[in-house]
Amino acid sequence: MATSFRRELRDIIQYRNAYFLAFSATTGYVCFGWDIGLIGGVLALPSFQQYFGLLSEPASVRASLSANIVSVLQAGGFFGALFSTYFGSRFGRKPVLLASGVIYLVGSIIQSTAGIGTSPAVGLKVLYFSRFFGGMGVGLMSALVPTYVSECSPRAIRGRCTGSIEVAVGLGNMLAFWVNYSVSLNISPGQMQWRLPIIAQIIPGALFLFFMLFQPESPRWLVERDRYEDAAAALSYIARKDQDDDAVVLTLSEIRADFVGKHRLPLLTQFRKMGESKIIFLRCIIPSLATFFQQWSGTNAINYYTPQIFAGLGFSSTSSALFATGIYGVVKFVVTCLTLAFVIESWGRKRTLIYGGLGQGLMMLWIGGYTGAHPNQGVVPGTYVSIVAVYLYGVSFCLGWGFTPLVLGSEVAPGHLRTAVMSLAAANTWLFTYVIAQITPIMLNRITYGTYLVFGVASLIMVVWVYIFIPETTGYPLEDIKYLFEKDIIVRSLEDAPGGRIFLGKRRAVSMEELKAVDALPTSSSKDISEELRSRSEEESAQSHSLRNSNSQKWEDPLII
Repeated sequence: MATSFRRELRDIIQYRNAYFLAFSATTGYVCFGWDIGLIGGVLALPSFQQYFGLLSEPASVRASLSANIVSVLQAGGFFGALFSTYFGSRFGRKPVLLASGVIYLVGSIIQSTAGIGTSPAVGLKVLYFSRFFGGMGVGLMSALVPTYVSECSPRAIRGRCTGSIEVAVGLGNMLAFWVNYSVSLNISPGQMQWRLPIIAQIIPGALFLFFMLFQPESPRWLVERDRYEDAAAALSYIARKDQDDDAVVLTLSEIRADFVGKHRLPLLTQFRKMGESKIIFLRCIIPSLATFFQQWSGTNAINYYTPQIFAGLGFSSTSSALFATGIYGVVKFVVTCLTLAFVIESWGRKRTLIYGGLGQGLMMLWIGGYTGAHPNQGVVPGTYVSIVAVYLYGVSFCLGWGFTPLVLGSEVAPGHLRTAVMSLAAANTWLFTYVIAQITPIMLNRITYGTYLVFGVASLIMVVWVYIFIPETTGYPLEDIKYLFEKDIIVRSLEDAPGGRIFLGKRRAVSMEELKAVDALPTSSSKDISEELRSRSEEESAQSHSLRNSNSQKWEDPLII
């Protein structure tokens, strides 16, 4: 334990620039998390409903208006994520991230002043526009931050750096939940009661802009633009080494080799190249599939409509429901931090997705079963179990599907197509966040407990997908992950899955070392390759491509990222 702690402390000191870079970039996701946690609580405030004339509307109309207010930000986020491909490739990651922060701040300022000096009807239109405009800024952030962080993070801590995105989302959630609860208790009903939480979301946007001013451009983008000296300087800053250090020189040469013939690909060419082979297509579709499944876990349904869900479980007052929602935010934030510190690099991507998916699926099924058995919202002993189940759902989600899809997607995406692939994944996230935000209040109103059953079954389906089709990527250099998809993908995936070898018998996937040797000797005959492999077998016999046996070995060579 002491040795492990000292090693972790040494890594923190060695990679402190990389950690600060990740912290600076993921501050943008605090904005995203803040809005997710903010709007559900604001909609639940009677002062907001009264100001915009919602109290006099029937329940079905209120549900539709709530869905529109929530989901218009997702519409903006969808287009922002799509635009990120072009702007991020042409102008660089850092300038576009700075621009996204400005857009977010402008949208937040307009949103906080909606309705001042106008009628409620006009104010509602201004609210729609400002949320759409601010959503474009958040959409740009959501698409580019995972790409930027993964391209800049040392691979020994890449999972933590990219995974810190969900910590930022959880922090934003938690702060927004408690701001909502505080204004419900301490601010008298009126305009300022619901405007203050919106005004407060300007703070993380301003911090994001400030911190990003001091960060370097992505070294991979710089290499793509033939700016090798700038790329070496960025790598030197990230690793805290001299530019002529062997690790910096070797890493730069590996990145340059990966971009041979792939420099400055036009936008349409990037999308066309996603289908140039089955392997490339598979690596390009996995990030979007992962984010699609993430949304059907029901997480944003819980985030946006937690006050209503807790009210349906027996909390009668608005403040009680908001308090329970605040506790939910704290639970998610704490578990995310613990997972990031102790789980993501030791368990790997695959196990966190499997175990987290199982937990969240079972909790959703329990909540659905309880709600179906007790439709009258009375408080019975099972009510408290269901409330705990909501919290355990948050624990399970943060353990796996909260941030691992972003980590996995940014690692799997081909380097020369990463911006386009991750922008599609982010756009997919926003699209289905929009869909979930639209249909959740309607589902809660019409099929009630069936809502939770749908999300529970979806969670179990995604576990099966990961178990069978996703190999472990933890600890491999980004330029080497392509070999995991070269041959025997299902066999390799089952080898890496808990208990998966039971289904394989004696079958084993071709090792990465063999695939790399074949790739390095493209003109050799199979006999020459076999002899080469045999000459290396003694040196590499202790190595294995599986996570269980080779995590430490993957990180011993001098490559930085």
